Amino acid sequence: MQFLAQVVLDDLGDGIEDRGVLVLFACQNDPGMCGDWEPDSGGNQALLFPTDGLEPLPQPEGGVDEALLLLGSVRAVSLVHVAEPDYDQAGEEWAEGNDRSASSVLGQLGGTPAWIQGDETPSCTACATPMPLIVQLEEGPDHRTAMNFGGCGGAYAFACEPCGRAKFLWQC
Repeated sequence: MQFLAQVVLDDLGDGIEDRGVLVLFACQNDPGMCGDWEPDSGGNQALLFPTDGLEPLPQPEGGVDEALLLLGSVRAVSLVHVAEPDYDQAGEEWAEGNDRSASSVLGQLGGTPAWIQGDETPSCTACATPMPLIVQLEEGPDHRTAMNFGGCGGAYAFACEPCGRAKFLWQC
């Protein structure tokens, strides 16, 4: 499975600290028929990790081939808070105000999902409670760094923090 994203749950902005980290993976087999759009197909994985024990990798010491340290094509993001609660409207307003294309908006943390096809909010397999949205992701504007959500699709990751469960799906 290909690593897609890491989300620090403290960044959700609700003042709760030490919530953990959500990590997302998806099958990227060619031609890609893994069923990774379904949250329970086995074609993707959403994992919650506690912050206890997580440490950044140490800097390699001398003598390491620099080419081995390169990540290739990656995209880093900047978190920008906006007051507009509607995801699509917020993205359009941000793009206009920053002289950027709307495809530069790579998603949202928390909030209400902007479903492409229809509401597929998963329930926790442990407590049966509907899971809140942690992050909504867009494919991205550059094919070298774009995630594959079926072509112009969007992905949605949810978590039940008390039960330590998470789910990931996408629509196009």
